[in-house]
Amino acid sequence: MTTLEILLVVFVGFAGGLAVGTGFVAFLVVLGVIPRLTQLTKTPKRIHAYEWGAVAGAIVGGWMSLRHSVWHLSKYWLVPIGLFHGVFIGMLAAALTEVLNVWPILAKRIGVDDKIVILLMAIAFGKVAGSLFHWLYFVDHFR
Repeated sequence: MTTLEILLVVFVGFAGGLAVGTGFVAFLVVLGVIPRLTQLTKTPKRIHAYEWGAVAGAIVGGWMSLRHSVWHLSKYWLVPIGLFHGVFIGMLAAALTEVLNVWPILAKRIGVDDKIVILLMAIAFGKVAGSLFHWLYFVDHFR
């Protein structure tokens, strides 16, 4: 690779990281996920722990996705790890159901309130297409 190609890859990677990070922060801030989680769990004094947990999770998750780390742990560690993942997904789903009215408000503000079904279908089909592309192109099924 030439220096120009390397710089281009670095630029595109940095821009992609900024876009994903901005989307993650916008998701948490606009939807008010963390304050709603503190309300659901009745732990408003721990809001800074939730915030730092989200930041640490994003950093560790990003770092782990860039590396092909293999942890040689006992199979018994799967139970608490699975429980933590389940609690996180459950709390996130509960917070999202509380703020689901964001889409109609957003559609009215940007002037596409008569096309809300198309907006939601575009999001759903985009997620499906992205997942299929990832699993069919990037995942080595024959390893």
